[in-house]
Amino acid sequence: MTARLCIAIASILGGLSVAGGAFGAHALKAQLTEKALATFELGTRYQMYHSLALLLVGLLWLQLPSNSWFSYASWAFLIGIVIFSGSLYGLSLSGIKVLGAVTPIGGLALIIGWALLATAAFSLTN
Repeated sequence: MTARLCIAIASILGGLSVAGGAFGAHALKAQLTEKALATFELGTRYQMYHSLALLLVGLLWLQLPSNSWFSYASWAFLIGIVIFSGSLYGLSLSGIKVLGAVTPIGGLALIIGWALLATAAFSLTN
């Protein structure tokens, strides 16, 4: 992944989280149980938070292109968004309970993304 691709993906995922939130609030409100709707909304919220984190990584990476930790962090955030939010969307829309068991894997990837971003900061030399 490159810094520019990271920024582009973050922008697309951020926009999709807004669209997903609106879809959930309007189209799904009458279709899903309150619990399933809350699960869907949690997915959109975490997708937005981590889209912003991915955007930050891309912007920092543009400024410090030789710091490879930004690449690792970007991949961790992207994988985390796909698995964490994706499993919550699937769970809420399909009711397939096993998808709930996959969600923590995505959460772990998001945590690793934050740790890698911290590592990128600590690897900076003055």
